[in-house]
Amino acid sequence: MYRRRFLRRTGAVGSAAVGVALAGCAGVGGEPDYDVGMLATAYQPREITVSVGDTVVWENTSARAHTVTATAGGLPDGAEFFASGGFDDYETAESAWQSDFGGRLESGDRFQHTFTVPGAHEYVCIPHRKAGMYGTVVVEE
Repeated sequence: MYRRRFLRRTGAVGSAAVGVALAGCAGVGGEPDYDVGMLATAYQPREITVSVGDTVVWENTSARAHTVTATAGGLPDGAEFFASGGFDDYETAESAWQSDFGGRLESGDRFQHTFTVPGAHEYVCIPHRKAGMYGTVVVEE
C-alpha cells in the first residue's frame, strides 16, 4: 500500500464530523485509488507533492482522450522520462500522438510512474497543451 493512500484512508476514519470534513480531501473526487484525475482540459490536482520512491497514479476521469507526457526540459537532472505509451522522449511521444494517437488514455484508463529523483517534474497532455493542460509532480526527499 502506498503511504499517501494509507494516510488518506486512516485520516478519514476519525469521528463522523472529521470524516465528513476530510471526505473531499480523500483523493481526487474522493477516489482513493488514484492521485491525479483528468478533466476536459485540466489535471486535478494540477500539482502534487510526493516523496522519493512514491508512485503517482493518473486516471482519465473525463470523456476525452488524454496523455501524460513529461515536458522537454521539464525534468530534474538524472530523472527518468515518463509518458503514457512508454515513449523515451517528448519528440517521440508527440510524433506518436500526431500519427496514431499514441499514448492515448481513454476514459477510465490509468498510467503510473515511480519518482526516484527529487525536484519538479513537469508534464503535459499533448492534445490539450494549447488549452493549458499541464501538471507538476514535486518530489521531496
